[in-house]
Amino acid sequence: MGIIFYIMGKSASGKDTIYKELSACYEGVLKRIVPYTTRPIRSGEKDGREYHFTDEAGFERLMAENRIIEERSYDTVHGLWRYFIAQDEQLDEMEADGKYLTVGVLSGFVSLRERYGRDRVIPLYIDLDDGVRLGRALDRERSQENPRYRELCRRYLADDEDFSPDKLKAAGIDRFFENNDLTECIANCREEIDKWI
Repeated sequence: MGIIFYIMGKSASGKDTIYKELSACYEGVLKRIVPYTTRPIRSGEKDGREYHFTDEAGFERLMAENRIIEERSYDTVHGLWRYFIAQDEQLDEMEADGKYLTVGVLSGFVSLRERYGRDRVIPLYIDLDDGVRLGRALDRERSQENPRYRELCRRYLADDEDFSPDKLKAAGIDRFFENNDLTECIANCREEIDKWI
């Protein structure tokens, strides 16, 4: 039976870094599910590594083919940005015994869990102090060729609603992986993954 380890957390919590580290740790054991997005690529990102970068027409084509598993849209200060997971060759073995690792947001986790079942989608919720997150987000945005500070603020404020205690509880998230120390957080995530594989 297939299983998905789903890393999630508020923006700038370190989830993408943890995803990369765990991907390397479990290379050959866990397959990566690379999500899609219509947002612009950031400095240092590579198509097919962090995301499959597409446009609205690409999203509409996959939607028409009934291949969208989960999707969320954000009306940003720069226009509509979509993030989604599509049924593609990445998930061919999910119905058998494939073991996967992906990263996303709470609503994506809930959608995958509804599709595949509670015992097949395992949450790894990354938590970090809001002040530390804001500092990291500002540092990351300053390093971009075209910083998008208004979008950073919108995203930061939206996280309070998207990851509210009530929504976390409703989704069955009862364990947090504190990212005060990256090495320790990765070790704790690995301990959880190892219980399942």
